[in-house]
Amino acid sequence: MLQVKSATKTWQVVVEKNQILLNNAPFTWDLLPLNATSFHIIKDGKSYTAELLETEPDTKTFQIKINGNVHTLQVQDRMDLLLESLGMGQALSQKLNDIKAPMPGLILDIKVTPGQEVKKGDPVLILEAMKMENIIKSPGDGVVSEVKVSVKQNVEKNQVLVVF
Repeated sequence: MLQVKSATKTWQVVVEKNQILLNNAPFTWDLLPLNATSFHIIKDGKSYTAELLETEPDTKTFQIKINGNVHTLQVQDRMDLLLESLGMGQALSQKLNDIKAPMPGLILDIKVTPGQEVKKGDPVLILEAMKMENIIKSPGDGVVSEVKVSVKQNVEKNQVLVVF
């Protein structure tokens, strides 16, 4: 089971063998892919054009455009719903103490300074690892209290990079 939320609505989605249930009612549609991110949909005799604009896998958030109107959707799977029911869903995402290096590498650029406010998803720094540039983003909202690294510095996995 999945739960899909927009700014104004919430839907329960269950995918069974060859059937989709939307709020416990069968959901039928004709879906034709136009390209990798665009689709033509016919639902209840009405035609829709849908385009996937942006995906954020970390937060399971998707931005789609349907017939010219942009919608932001957040998907919660079974584990997300369980954590939320235990009161742990928001608590985990709200507490932001620091950012640690996900892997060893070289700091190429620092995008924040102490005292700066950051929002979830804002770029914090660029870490080069295995000849690839990785943009390290803020996992939540916060205020930078200290940057513990400098440009051209080598870092180890789990080394604290930024403190909030």
